[in-house]
Amino acid sequence: MKEQFDASSLSAYILLLEAEELAAKKARMYANVFTDLSLAERMEALAQRHEIRFGSLVELL
Repeated sequence: MKEQFDASSLSAYILLLEAEELAAKKARMYANVFTDLSLAERMEALAQRHEIRFGSLVELL
């Protein structure tokens, strides 16, 4: 059974979702901009970790 959220908790949850989504987008953008391959790979890995966290948060809804 899915957990029920009160308005305050839901608001905080939505902020977490938005933050993870934005962090993933920014990391992916940097991965595409960096010319240093090592930095680009690190940013891509970071983007993937943020996307995984975002997906995990969505599954809790």
